[in-house]
Amino acid sequence: MSQYLPDNPSPEDVAALPGLTLLEFGVDWCPHCQGAQPLLAQFLSVHPGLRHLAVEDGKGRRLGRLYGVKLWPCFILLRDGVEVARAARPQSLGELEAIVAGLG
Repeated sequence: MSQYLPDNPSPEDVAALPGLTLLEFGVDWCPHCQGAQPLLAQFLSVHPGLRHLAVEDGKGRRLGRLYGVKLWPCFILLRDGVEVARAARPQSLGELEAIVAGLG
Protein backbone atom coordinates (compact mmCIF):
# COMPACT_ATOMS: atom_id res chain seq x y z
CA MET A 1 0.00 0.00 0.00
CA SER A 2 1.47 3.32 -1.07
CA GLN A 3 1.26 6.17 1.39
CA TYR A 4 3.14 8.82 -0.60
CA LEU A 5 1.37 10.66 -3.41
CA PRO A 6 3.14 9.67 -6.65
CA ASP A 7 1.55 12.64 -8.44
CA ASN A 8 3.06 15.61 -6.68
CA PRO A 9 0.94 18.72 -6.37
CA SER A 10 2.35 21.65 -8.31
CA PRO A 11 4.36 24.29 -6.44
CA GLU A 12 1.57 26.75 -7.30
CA ASP A 13 -1.06 24.47 -5.75
CA VAL A 14 1.03 24.08 -2.59
CA ALA A 15 1.61 27.84 -2.36
CA ALA A 16 -2.16 28.38 -2.59
CA LEU A 17 -3.00 26.11 0.38
CA PRO A 18 -4.69 28.14 3.11
CA GLY A 19 -3.88 27.70 6.78
CA LEU A 20 -1.44 25.13 8.12
CA THR A 21 -0.17 22.24 6.03
CA LEU A 22 2.39 19.59 6.91
CA LEU A 23 4.24 18.39 3.83
CA GLU A 24 5.93 15.03 4.31
CA PHE A 25 8.54 14.09 1.72
CA GLY A 26 9.69 10.49 1.42
CA VAL A 27 9.22 7.18 -0.39
CA ASP A 28 7.42 3.99 0.59
CA TRP A 29 10.54 1.80 0.53
CA CYS A 30 12.62 4.07 2.83
CA PRO A 31 13.24 2.48 6.26
CA HIS A 32 13.59 5.94 7.87
CA CYS A 33 10.21 6.95 6.41
CA GLN A 34 8.60 3.74 7.64
CA GLY A 35 10.15 4.19 11.08
CA ALA A 36 8.79 7.73 11.42
CA GLN A 37 5.18 6.71 10.82
CA PRO A 38 4.32 5.94 14.49
CA LEU A 39 5.69 9.37 15.52
CA LEU A 40 3.74 11.03 12.73
CA ALA A 41 0.52 9.24 13.70
CA GLN A 42 0.95 10.37 17.31
CA PHE A 43 1.73 13.94 16.20
CA LEU A 44 -1.29 14.13 13.89
CA SER A 45 -3.58 12.74 16.60
CA VAL A 46 -2.63 15.73 18.78
CA HIS A 47 -3.07 18.16 15.85
CA PRO A 48 -6.23 16.87 14.11
CA GLY A 49 -6.86 20.12 12.20
CA LEU A 50 -3.46 20.04 10.53
CA ARG A 51 -3.62 19.27 6.80
CA HIS A 52 -1.07 16.53 5.96
CA LEU A 53 0.22 15.71 2.49
CA ALA A 54 2.62 12.79 2.07
CA VAL A 55 4.50 13.54 -1.14
CA GLU A 56 6.68 11.03 -2.97
CA ASP A 57 10.16 12.45 -3.45
CA GLY A 58 13.20 11.49 -5.48
CA LYS A 59 15.06 12.17 -8.67
CA GLY A 60 13.06 14.34 -11.03
CA ARG A 61 10.57 15.37 -8.34
CA ARG A 62 10.34 19.14 -8.67
CA LEU A 63 8.54 19.88 -5.39
CA GLY A 64 11.19 18.23 -3.23
CA ARG A 65 13.96 20.05 -5.09
CA LEU A 66 12.12 23.35 -4.69
CA TYR A 67 12.11 22.86 -0.91
CA GLY A 68 15.71 21.63 -0.81
CA VAL A 69 14.82 18.21 0.61
CA LYS A 70 17.98 16.16 1.23
CA LEU A 71 16.94 13.59 3.87
CA TRP A 72 13.82 11.44 4.13
CA PRO A 73 11.46 11.78 5.73
CA CYS A 74 11.40 15.54 5.71
CA PHE A 75 8.47 17.34 7.31
CA ILE A 76 7.88 20.94 6.25
CA LEU A 77 5.24 23.04 7.96
CA LEU A 78 3.59 25.66 5.77
CA ARG A 79 1.38 28.54 6.79
CA ASP A 80 -0.66 29.83 3.86
CA GLY A 81 1.76 28.12 1.47
CA VAL A 82 4.94 29.56 3.02
CA GLU A 83 7.46 27.44 4.93
CA VAL A 84 7.62 28.28 8.63
CA ALA A 85 9.52 25.27 10.03
CA ARG A 86 10.92 21.85 9.16
CA ALA A 87 12.18 18.63 10.70
CA ALA A 88 14.31 16.15 8.79
CA ARG A 89 14.42 12.51 9.91
CA PRO A 90 12.88 13.15 13.36
CA GLN A 91 13.67 10.65 16.09
CA SER A 92 11.21 11.87 18.72
CA LEU A 93 7.77 13.39 19.05
CA GLY A 94 9.46 16.45 20.52
CA GLU A 95 11.23 17.13 17.22
CA LEU A 96 7.89 17.19 15.43
CA GLU A 97 6.27 19.28 18.16
CA ALA A 98 9.09 21.82 17.82
CA ILE A 99 7.94 22.73 14.32
CA VAL A 100 4.55 23.90 15.63
CA ALA A 101 5.81 25.31 18.93
CA GLY A 102 6.45 28.80 17.65
CA LEU A 103 3.06 29.26 16.02
CA GLY A 104 1.38 30.72 19.07
